[in-house]
Amino acid sequence: MSAGAASGFLVIGHRGARGHAPENTLLSIDIGIKLGAHWVELDVQQLGDELLLMHDLRLDRTTNGRGLLAEYTFEELRRLDAGQGQQIPTLQEALDLVDQRVGVNIELKTWGGCASAVARVLRDYLADGWPAERLQVSSFHLPELWEFRQLLPEVPVGALVCGVPLDWAGAAAELGAASLNISDEFVDDKLVTDAHARGLKVYAYTVNHPDDVRALRAQGVDGIFTDFPDRALKAIGGR
Repeated sequence: MSAGAASGFLVIGHRGARGHAPENTLLSIDIGIKLGAHWVELDVQQLGDELLLMHDLRLDRTTNGRGLLAEYTFEELRRLDAGQGQQIPTLQEALDLVDQRVGVNIELKTWGGCASAVARVLRDYLADGWPAERLQVSSFHLPELWEFRQLLPEVPVGALVCGVPLDWAGAAAELGAASLNISDEFVDDKLVTDAHARGLKVYAYTVNHPDDVRALRAQGVDGIFTDFPDRALKAIGGR
């Protein structure tokens, strides 16, 4: 997950560019790219045969719908407003919009089949010429991530954690992950050192203050997820 940043420090647009447009929409993704993000991060949930971009299991916060996403049909979900008149997009629509302009980190938000469904979609995009190194799949649900790794080992994975594991970066290394993606609240010097010693990158989420961006970079973190890619790039002297 290193392509796209001349400085070696990745700025990853969180849910597209969540600070500028409704999250996980095509508008947010497009704005994130136009603001100069090296990568964009998207949240994916499985609904039957479809993969939809949505962070929460419930619709209330990000759409004009109510209740659980899983209680709706695909057609009903597509009629909802995800903000500023945007639809809830499919993973394929998002990838088609990106069109290899930046890298894409896909976070699995559900399990029990989501890994397999995402692998099927990405296999088609790889066959159409997408470089595997411009994709990454991440999750807090490490068994689901392990399943994805078995199905499509050429696509790198990122182990998500919200805290400092007892074995430092050990579980991520055992998984064969390319990166450890950790909450900025828990970035620990020993964890960064251990991850790097195991050949892992460290990416921190969600970092929106310029001072925090600069501090994490000085601490050895390899990149950040941010709602404001433009602020982060300015903080590190980029575009």
